[in-house]
Parts: sequence; structure tokens; C-alpha cells
Amino acid sequence: MKIKTHNIDDIKIAEVVSDDTIINKTEDGLDLLGNLYYQGFDKIVIHEKNITPDFFDLKNGIAGEILQKFSTYRVRLAIVGDYSKYTSKSLNDFIYESNKGRQINFVASTTEAINILSG
Repeated sequence: MKIKTHNIDDIKIAEVVSDDTIINKTEDGLDLLGNLYYQGFDKIVIHEKNITPDFFDLKNGIAGEILQKFSTYRVRLAIVGDYSKYTSKSLNDFIYESNKGRQINFVASTTEAINILSG
């Protein structure tokens, strides 16, 4: 795993870059949050491919637990991916509602993620 830093004006954004799954369970998400927050990041971009598919099954609570911690610590998160493959109405509603706010956003590209987090 590498952390790519994007500096936009005076805003520092961490992008997690990896070919592997970084978040397999709730604790992995909390570790990532803590490590990046400790390094001075309060805006993070992670790619859908780096998150276990279980995250996107809302019934198991992984997404809720992880995203609640990001919200509690006021760390903004953008998750980059193609969400058209998900047919779950509850997940699509969750993504829609998240994207209405500023804390957690589900976006299609890294460029979109950087724009949202730097705004």
C-alpha cells in the first residue's frame, strides 16, 4: 500500500494506492483511519477495489461501522468506483444519501474525488 498525497491549495488529501484489498473487516478501516489521521490527513480517497465486497452488503454492518468512525472523527472520505453493478436498492439509496452530504462520497473517478474533497 502506498499513500499518494494530493496538495490542492492548502488542502492535503491522501489517496490510498494498492493492488490488494486494504479493508477486509471493520478493524482494517479503523486502522487506516487512525494511521492517516495521525499523519495529518483528514481527507482520504480509497478505491472500491481496495475494499472487501462485504462492505457493500449493508446487512452485515461493516460499512456502517467504518463510515460512522470517519464521521465521528470528521475525516472526509471519497470512495472511487463503478457502482452501477450493485442492484441492492438499500445500497443505492445509501450511496445517494451519502452523496447529498460532504462527509462520505461515492464517486466515479479520482479526479471527482479530489474535486469534492478540495471544495
